[in-house]
Amino acid sequence: MADRLFIFDTTLRDGEQVPGCQLNTVEKIQVAKALEALGVDVIEAGFPVSSPGDFNSVVEISKAVTWPTICALTRAVEKDIEVASEALQYAKHKRIHTGIGTSDSHIKYKFNSNREEIIERAVAAVKYAKRFVEDVEFYAEDAGRTDNEYLARVVEAVIKAGATVVNIPDTTGYCLPSDYGAKIRYLMENVKGIQNAVISTHCHNDLGMATANTMAGVLNGARQVEVTVNGIGERAGNTALEEVAMILRSHKEIGIDTNINSQKIYSTSRMISSLMNMPVQPNKAIVGRNAFAHSSGIHQDGVLKNRESYEIIDPKDVGIDDNAIVLTARSGRAALKHRLHILGVELSQEALDIVYQKFLALADRKKDINDDDVLMLVGKDLTKMQRIKLDYLQVVSGVGVKPVACVALDIAGERFEASASGNGPVDAAISAVKNIIRRKVTIQEFLIQAINKGSDDMGKVHMQVEHDGTTYYGFSANTDIIAASVEAYIDAINKFVKA
Repeated sequence: MADRLFIFDTTLRDGEQVPGCQLNTVEKIQVAKALEALGVDVIEAGFPVSSPGDFNSVVEISKAVTWPTICALTRAVEKDIEVASEALQYAKHKRIHTGIGTSDSHIKYKFNSNREEIIERAVAAVKYAKRFVEDVEFYAEDAGRTDNEYLARVVEAVIKAGATVVNIPDTTGYCLPSDYGAKIRYLMENVKGIQNAVISTHCHNDLGMATANTMAGVLNGARQVEVTVNGIGERAGNTALEEVAMILRSHKEIGIDTNINSQKIYSTSRMISSLMNMPVQPNKAIVGRNAFAHSSGIHQDGVLKNRESYEIIDPKDVGIDDNAIVLTARSGRAALKHRLHILGVELSQEALDIVYQKFLALADRKKDINDDDVLMLVGKDLTKMQRIKLDYLQVVSGVGVKPVACVALDIAGERFEASASGNGPVDAAISAVKNIIRRKVTIQEFLIQAINKGSDDMGKVHMQVEHDGTTYYGFSANTDIIAASVEAYIDAINKFVKA
């Protein structure tokens, strides 16, 4: 078994097909460069014949990246292949990805054809693509529902025609892992010349089995996986790049690894989520907000004593600074003591027991316990302890009016005022604060959550900022979401501005 698995990223092609996730060329280049830094082997940059925008994106991405192979998708149509070849003219390493449906359903209803004619069209497409590039990948669309014996005939024919990679897609996400693995194994054992091509997986997540199917394929001989960052893609999405990479990194006994720089996984995930306006679900494996968060008291105690008790991956390995101990009604004394220690409060065991009972009573009433709550439980009002306090805030905004904010801060008893304009009222208000603070602070995450329902909602703001290489968190809740945003920002700043 080879120990190298090639990562074929289709975030910019299959991932971008999600409604509302379309990127412009500049954004696609930004993603492509991030994927190159991440270490992907192949970037599927688009479907050039589909639109002038896709064509141009493939051209510009080909110019922008250096070592990954740039791949362009086509149908088994000569015009598609010609256009793809033209779009790839500047690529240092180029690949044409052509193919046709092979399941009986596709053959009968999509192409109104027969099995023999489909093989002829497949072979013709590969041979035509070979006129333009050496590296030709063939996809057998709906291979997951294709009869194995016929699929083996197709694969053998296209390899003989010159295909260097053969993609076996579970296009509808139908397969069970055992079935998909057996399909790959059948091809490895029954296709003459199989050693002359790389077998690739391309699994969809309609039934939640994309990653499981992909791994089943890898364990049975596939040596390329087609994936997307965050698992985005049509319908329920594709196999998630980060999941496959970290499964192999965690299970070293498999003896297969990728070229992925895992410490860039989280930052790449966040960038793509932001550009594509596709929030990552909190419980998403590897990159979800809660992937390394612990609220159960037993789990928290175990993690504080030894991270490996409940974490098989070190958060730092995927680019996350640390795990998160989330205080809820299920948290134990160890978690509360740990949080108090971070906040600079040390209690005797007797005092901790008393505060813990108060904490449980509060946690039963309140969904999330923040630092303000914890400090007030021990008789320390955070707002009195903070060096920087919001004293005054006024924002002017509206249709046709550039938002302007005026802010006054109390810093260690001295009043400072500033004003600023911005792209919106929150941006203007925070810019005004920056004019006073004059520290290099970068907002990494900004979340707004409604606590209640209705127009008089209490809005809760969670902000994550970076200063001097360290991450700090700020929280606030207010019926005025602009005020809550500024207070959360100031709360985070107070974590590193000492009295």
